[in-house]
Amino acid sequence: MTAPDGPLSSRQESQDGASRRQTVICMKWGSLYGPDYVNRLHRGVSRNVTRPTRFVVFTDDTSNLDPRIEVEPIPPVRLALGLKPGPWRKLALWSRQLGSLSGPVLFLDLDVVITGPLDAFFDHEPGKLGLIRNWTQAEDGIGNSSVMRFEVGSAPHLLDGFERGGAALTYQTDNEQIFVTRNANLPTMFWPEAWCRSFKHELLPAWPRRLFRPAALMPGTRIAVFTGDPRPHDAAIGRWPARWYKKSYKSLRPVPWLAEHWR
Repeated sequence: MTAPDGPLSSRQESQDGASRRQTVICMKWGSLYGPDYVNRLHRGVSRNVTRPTRFVVFTDDTSNLDPRIEVEPIPPVRLALGLKPGPWRKLALWSRQLGSLSGPVLFLDLDVVITGPLDAFFDHEPGKLGLIRNWTQAEDGIGNSSVMRFEVGSAPHLLDGFERGGAALTYQTDNEQIFVTRNANLPTMFWPEAWCRSFKHELLPAWPRRLFRPAALMPGTRIAVFTGDPRPHDAAIGRWPARWYKKSYKSLRPVPWLAEHWR
């Protein structure tokens, strides 16, 4: 399940790939993220691919989306009463049918920021489920699904098992990405470490240095992953939403590279 560190060469990325069509998808439901997050993600993807790329959002609200973005309804998923809070609706991605899509797709969470080339995410160990090695559970082999490549329809048992398990399953499994990692039963690999970097765990300086130094991109970073607060719109202006008694360590400087990459 391990993968070599570091980016592929540009020659490897472009070889035999100029005419291949690839598909990037995301999901938006509820009001936590506005349409600007979808539009910015779409623009970030467009700036960082060299092949024809289809960009599709699965959503329950199509208002104010860039007309160049393809829109599909979120596949049906039965959400039991009493679920542990979390993005369990993402498991709808494992439906037998995913809108009009087929073949490999690259799923991106809305709060990631594209900072480098993306074509290699389709080339790297094709045919496998691709996940980030989760920063806080690396020794347990748990994947983070913020950047996830999979074959449409390859594991419908995930959705079936989630719906059968109900609320109790969500407390036994803790979160959606642990459930996917442990139950997909697919050949799986983790992305090269340099490609996907956690904003909080890897790019943000440790306290108290973060009070004086802004987060900097590490060499080879292709996607900066924001998990929880601060989100990109907060980090851009140096704001970290937190209760007053946590402000002493939940503080940061404005992040200058977001102006270039998150726009």
